[in-house]
Amino acid sequence: MEDQLRVLVCLGLGMLLVLLRFDAERFGAAEYDEVVDGQAPPLRGRLAWYVLGVGLVAAVMLIHPDPAGSLGLGLGDRGQAILLGFLFGAIGTAQAMGFAWFRYRRLRFPAASSYPDALLNSVLTAFIDEATFRGLLLGLLVGTGLEPWVAVVIQSIVYALATRTGAPGRVPYMLGLSIAVGLLGGWLTLATGGIGAAFIGHAITRFSVFLATGHAGQVAPRGTEVEEVWRRRLVPEGWRVIGTRDAQEATPRDR
Repeated sequence: MEDQLRVLVCLGLGMLLVLLRFDAERFGAAEYDEVVDGQAPPLRGRLAWYVLGVGLVAAVMLIHPDPAGSLGLGLGDRGQAILLGFLFGAIGTAQAMGFAWFRYRRLRFPAASSYPDALLNSVLTAFIDEATFRGLLLGLLVGTGLEPWVAVVIQSIVYALATRTGAPGRVPYMLGLSIAVGLLGGWLTLATGGIGAAFIGHAITRFSVFLATGHAGQVAPRGTEVEEVWRRRLVPEGWRVIGTRDAQEATPRDR
């Protein structure tokens, strides 16, 4: 009876974690850790989101009777977790570079001063996401008797919805990446017995996307990046604007 009560409490905490993920935009965390009009989201809001997320995960691990075994809230098989996690990360890095080259025809490296903040956001967001969706949610779904592959698909869809990457105006690439991270992370969790591999791969992938695109997860639609807008405002090469100093100082012959 006590164990069942603990599981129900953890179910409630899990729903709070899912709601917290839906509300990441308000805190300026996860995909929403973006510079807007030259201003980064308030640090206090992001820290509050991280603390709430990690705190709720810690509460689940303390309350649930078997968090590592039933929910996968542990490293899992250490060797497999490290090997498969870095393999996941290598794939994530390659796709981030490929998307950046396709979208920008270059790697759009952000300012070096933004790296520490982005690394913190990538690691903590990956931990909260994996513990919530590949750990708690996936474990509860499998515990109901669902086929493992069905549970993996369901948690992946819920994760994509929670990240809001499919909202109007968003680049479809991020929705596809969210679903892929959910599916691969779910499979790795079941295969290794813990969220370790999924966490490592997810954190590397998220940080790689930032390094390659300059965005934490809100890639701007084509033609709306700062440099693209500025390029459209420039005078085409070889043209002269009437009224400029060069035009006024030109000789009659030049005119």
